[in-house]
Amino acid sequence: MDGAGSVEPSEILSLLAAVSYGIASMAMVFINKAILMKYAYSMTLLTVQQLATALLIHLGRVLGYTKSSSLNLATAKKLLPLSLFYNANVAFALASLKGVNIPMYIALKRLTPLAVLIAGFFSGKGRPQLQVSLSVLATALGVIIAALGDFSFDLFGYTMALTSVFFQTMYLMLVEKSSAEDGLSSVEIMLYNAILSLPFLLFLIIATAEFPQSLFLLFEKAHSFTFFLIFILSLVMGIVLNFTMFLCTIVNSALTTTIVGVLKGVGSTTLGFLLLGGVEVHALNVTGLIINTIGGVWYSYAKYQQKRRTPKKLTSDEEAHYKEKN
Repeated sequence: MDGAGSVEPSEILSLLAAVSYGIASMAMVFINKAILMKYAYSMTLLTVQQLATALLIHLGRVLGYTKSSSLNLATAKKLLPLSLFYNANVAFALASLKGVNIPMYIALKRLTPLAVLIAGFFSGKGRPQLQVSLSVLATALGVIIAALGDFSFDLFGYTMALTSVFFQTMYLMLVEKSSAEDGLSSVEIMLYNAILSLPFLLFLIIATAEFPQSLFLLFEKAHSFTFFLIFILSLVMGIVLNFTMFLCTIVNSALTTTIVGVLKGVGSTTLGFLLLGGVEVHALNVTGLIINTIGGVWYSYAKYQQKRRTPKKLTSDEEAHYKEKN
């Protein structure tokens, strides 16, 4: 009860972190779709985003606006696998947006809980709660039904989206198993992630022959004010999204970040029918997306209920352990 006075700011920060991540995540889907309709080189776009992130954080450190510890080789080695899977997830997600409309993209990405469930089973985790399993199966069923009614079906886009789901699953599993984020702020994680990503991304844009054509096209299109504005917005929102995602995970938990991600998909799916085009409405498509959304909300509720049932003694033990360490 002694710490009651410090609880309120923590709750406000937790709420702001979750809401900020939800808004940034929703906005980023539409911004990425908008820029990919004008500039198809997704790997180059991701490389520039990570370069801008590293430079901005470094500039903030030099000017004294951000505080972060010096780069550490041991920490970098620890975060390398997470960075590789993170960037693979984003790269394939960007590639999928070239051929998949936003509602179907969100539905496909919502298969991640199913992939995590399967990966958890094979990694020796306990059997999941019945509600969690049923809700995950509902999201998968919704995707199948929606795909059957998707007139704009694009095999390449679907393949890229499902591959992105795989890498996102691997990323989440690694985060869950490791303590790589312990003691690091969201800004520090962003800096490590950006720097570790650059060699990998530079290799990819050369190996896939995006470079140097992608660079020439970027300079050519930069003369268009509309493209320049969307491009700058994508860089800024890429940084904001990463910051809010890591902040939400650190301040709250990975569970909260997942729940926010699922719930923001409901709004994104609805807006996806109205903005940017590319959606031919069909009864099966709409029915599948509705089932998928219901499954996503059900999954969030089931995980929330599961979290509430967790014995409070575990939280107290963790807090005691934390105080002993510090």
